[in-house]
Amino acid sequence: MKTAQGEALRVISYGGGVQSTALLVLAAQREIDFPTFLFANVGDDSEHPSTLAYVREIATGYAREHGIDIHEIQRRRRDGSIETLWERLHRPRLRSIPIPIRMDNGAPGRRSCTSDFKIKVVAKWLKEHGATANRPAIVGVGISLDEIHRANKRRSDPYEQIEYPLLDLALRRDDCVQIITAAGLPVPPKSACFFCPFKTVDAWRHQRRHEPELFAKCEELEATLNEKRAMLGRDAAYLTRYGISLDRAIQLAPREPGIVDAGCDSGWCMT
Repeated sequence: MKTAQGEALRVISYGGGVQSTALLVLAAQREIDFPTFLFANVGDDSEHPSTLAYVREIATGYAREHGIDIHEIQRRRRDGSIETLWERLHRPRLRSIPIPIRMDNGAPGRRSCTSDFKIKVVAKWLKEHGATANRPAIVGVGISLDEIHRANKRRSDPYEQIEYPLLDLALRRDDCVQIITAAGLPVPPKSACFFCPFKTVDAWRHQRRHEPELFAKCEELEATLNEKRAMLGRDAAYLTRYGISLDRAIQLAPREPGIVDAGCDSGWCMT
């Protein structure tokens, strides 16, 4: 972390995906002034393994070579131990599901995963490193021009002031891909929890075909959550919007051309 005395922190909320990795390259090239990147890891058992691999094996080394700091931070309990999103979903007495699991009508339920495991984790780090309500940190978020409608949905904390460097530079996602490849880096995968209910049914089919172990864990999660809901006298809920179990949805649901599954590239849920 490289801030002069009295100078506000300048950090990027880093999700490990295309847009925020383009910001990493731009920071390395000194096109933008953000010397610190914060990767809020919701858990090694929750993030997609390919995202963790990219952040740790590619992005961190590139950042180090160019004088950029990447800090991997996680939610901690009062005793200092790490709490992961997967662990919370498997609490024996879980009453409120923190991910946007789908109700019978396909609408997403209440979600607190973004707030509890990303926004609050980043805010805590900022406060610990000198950010205050009177002198908030400048937090860059990787929303590109083709996603401009999502900019106003970013909830901010009193300790941060949000900026959108990609919007300021009028860059689209395709531009971000070009920036990354021109720097000699591989294009990162979409960043999101591997069990995120905002995936399209086609993305679920891809996971079953290419990542069967992860898909099996998602089936187990859906069943476990519904066991808990049944014990509380609540209706079933699902990981897809079709009101049927995951294994049936990928067999029966139509293809979804043109629908793009959401991600957490900017360190928060992009929906």
